[in-house]
Amino acid sequence: MTPARRRLLLGGLALGGLTLSGVVAQRSGSLFNSCQALLPPTPAVDELIRWAWEGVDARQFLDCHVHLVGTGDSGSGIEVNPQMESLFHPLQYAQRLFYLNAGCVHDAPGRVDDSYVERMQNLVDGLRPGARLLLFAFDRFHDVDGRASRQRSSFYTPNAYAQAVAARHPQYFAWAASIHPYRNDCVEALAAAVAGGALAVKWLPPAMGIDPSSPLCDRFYAALAAAGLPLISHAGEEKAVHGGDQEAYGNPLLLRRALDHGVRVVAAHCASLGSAVDLDQGENGPQVACFDLFARLMGEARYEKLLFADISALTQRNRSEEILRVLIERSEWHPRLLNGSDYPLPGIVPLISPADFAARGLLPPSAVVVLELVRQHNPLLFDFVLKRHLSSRGQRFAPAIFETRAFFERKTV
Repeated sequence: MTPARRRLLLGGLALGGLTLSGVVAQRSGSLFNSCQALLPPTPAVDELIRWAWEGVDARQFLDCHVHLVGTGDSGSGIEVNPQMESLFHPLQYAQRLFYLNAGCVHDAPGRVDDSYVERMQNLVDGLRPGARLLLFAFDRFHDVDGRASRQRSSFYTPNAYAQAVAARHPQYFAWAASIHPYRNDCVEALAAAVAGGALAVKWLPPAMGIDPSSPLCDRFYAALAAAGLPLISHAGEEKAVHGGDQEAYGNPLLLRRALDHGVRVVAAHCASLGSAVDLDQGENGPQVACFDLFARLMGEARYEKLLFADISALTQRNRSEEILRVLIERSEWHPRLLNGSDYPLPGIVPLISPADFAARGLLPPSAVVVLELVRQHNPLLFDFVLKRHLSSRGQRFAPAIFETRAFFERKTV
């Protein structure tokens, strides 16, 4: 990234006092991912990584939360809202540049799409043989009549592109479709995705304009349950993508409708941000932390084999230390937790601070410098190694959380 573009980015962040996801720059490090390649072999790095993989079968490692983004310059069909390219919308403009840098494609004019995929391949090569990523397509915003709106869509990644990337590189990638349930052709689109090898369906309700509790979703839920595909749905407040009804549609309790249809639901990020109305006490119920509503659902026996969650984004600085500790310590939930990185976000340097975890007793201080080195070369490996070394009251995330492949390969509940 050129100095001029960095100045534009910082100016965009400063205008109006806006920050990316409420984070601040690390005290000692750069704001930007240096996008280095091969990790240098050193005893400290080798030992930290070796221990992280202990007990984890890399052949079962499928990072289940990976964003497939770009600019559409390859003919992929990807669309990006013009606001993300305009200095008149400084937060979204800054976010776009951070995402490009995190994916190491900020200096790849004319081939951003291809460079993004190549970078992910490079990062997977830095894991262990057999490890793969689940790439997300992303549908447009649709209104209640099933009409797509490009103006209200932050971005769009077609199912066909996600399927094609996974088909070209099956040793690296699998794919998840994104299908808006209000679409008139949603059931047919799901059938096509299943035939094309999709392992899941991904929603971001606040940005896509989806009320998961709406009867408009029923025919899609029925088809999804019959197909046996899980639904990975964002839960909680959404910070990274704009649009839709941010407050209402991230409410974890809205996912009950899908669960009651027999759909396996993965609540992304464990609903770890924001608050929502406690709908169990009526439409005018009190505001309750989204995580507490998620925990209530996890405690209901009827959802024990249906409700799961991914641990993506939990290490970001805008997440609660208390929630992270709860998830580490509640080992009875671990069989229902799935690892995801939220890539490319681990490549956004200010979002995650190993030093802060060490200061709070969640991470050995000796791991901090090593993890920072790993991040500059491989954000995916950094995300995995960091999570494996976190501990609270003698508990860690179980190795099985990182062996997610079987969950996505089975087709029935």
